[in-house]
Amino acid sequence: MSWPAAVELGGQHAHLAPLAAEHAEGLRAAVADGELWRLWYTAVPEPQAMDAEIARRLALQAAGAMLPFTVFDASGRIVGMTTYMNIDAVHRRFEIGSTWTAASTQRTALNTECKRLLLAHAFEALDCIAVEFRTHRLNTQSRRAIERLGAQLDGILRAHQKSPNGALRDTAVYSITAAEWPTVRAHLDWQLERPRSSPAP
Repeated sequence: MSWPAAVELGGQHAHLAPLAAEHAEGLRAAVADGELWRLWYTAVPEPQAMDAEIARRLALQAAGAMLPFTVFDASGRIVGMTTYMNIDAVHRRFEIGSTWTAASTQRTALNTECKRLLLAHAFEALDCIAVEFRTHRLNTQSRRAIERLGAQLDGILRAHQKSPNGALRDTAVYSITAAEWPTVRAHLDWQLERPRSSPAP
């Protein structure tokens, strides 16, 4: 059996299900919420490219390099995608990445709970030694969100990748280790339990 195996993860605000081709229509509607593909500092598929993106992620899953999920909100509406990626089964670590959610769900409890579900499964079910997060150095919204999780900055990979527009991307690398997980878990649970009259800062 491949590691990690496909699994469904659910909570109060979010449900994560293994990515499937039949999710394409819902994902096209979700990515149109905010026209997320227009963000220059991240790679989000355009609606007409969603079928190809699903096929790409499922091919990587078949090769053992990725475990992709479709993100659903509490009402069962498809609102985005996320993955375990850059999987290293020997050293029991991977990255949580290739994530996007509809603009209307960003900076809400749904995103916090998605990370809570993915991290809990990684450390408590899969016995990971560390989980990484990577983002563009200039994607300040993403970097703040990762830091709010309690992840620590490992460093900046300079001129790490070519962006779709040809520009070189500096990548900020963060991680949470197994030893840090109990503290991070308590912090995430506190974030999810506190009253939310407005989106978290």
